[in-house]
Amino acid sequence: MLTPRGLKGKQYRVTGNTYPRLGRPPKKSRKVIAALAGLLALALVGLGGVQLYDIFTGKDKNASAQACATPSGKPLAAPTPGETPGAPAAAQGDPHAIPQPTAVTVNVYNATTKGGLAGRTAEELKKRGFVIGKVGNAPAELDKKVPGTAQVIAGPTGAGAGTLVGSQIAGATVTADARTDTSVDFVIGDSYNALLDETQAAAALALATKPSPAPTATGSC
Repeated sequence: MLTPRGLKGKQYRVTGNTYPRLGRPPKKSRKVIAALAGLLALALVGLGGVQLYDIFTGKDKNASAQACATPSGKPLAAPTPGETPGAPAAAQGDPHAIPQPTAVTVNVYNATTKGGLAGRTAEELKKRGFVIGKVGNAPAELDKKVPGTAQVIAGPTGAGAGTLVGSQIAGATVTADARTDTSVDFVIGDSYNALLDETQAAAALALATKPSPAPTATGSC
């Protein structure tokens, strides 16, 4: 005599030509499964309702605007026409701002044994709009002591002017001294041959003043 599960306690005699018929699961199990299915359906409905509410109330747009805001909380401004994206605007009176050549006075000195280099270089710089100051041999502390193409010297207030003049020749060394004006010394060195052409000089200036890339947020703003 056997009492299989599902026969509700009834005994069954195995005869070899019949088999027990199992009854349905208890009603209690069916009720638990139905309750869990109902809770899952309610959760899905609630989640969909929250998403629809955010879409219609514009919360998604507000979140996107906050993601595209600057650290101060203000939204990023669109670049004005002609402005390089990501490049900081030059503040008025900033000594590192690049001036126009007509605002830069250049003193041209020859530190080599080759005659006439200072005069020819001064003429070329004048054609490019620079104001020419002193032209002649280099002072004793620099005479025959510039092994490269040139040494460009500017003071703290002429840093931008020094960068501009230094971009006119490949391999120039730009250094600073204590002068208080914005003049720039262009000292010709032993490796000097000629200035870069104006297109090359413009490219060198753009490379020298290229800002560091700003970190970008993931996604579009």
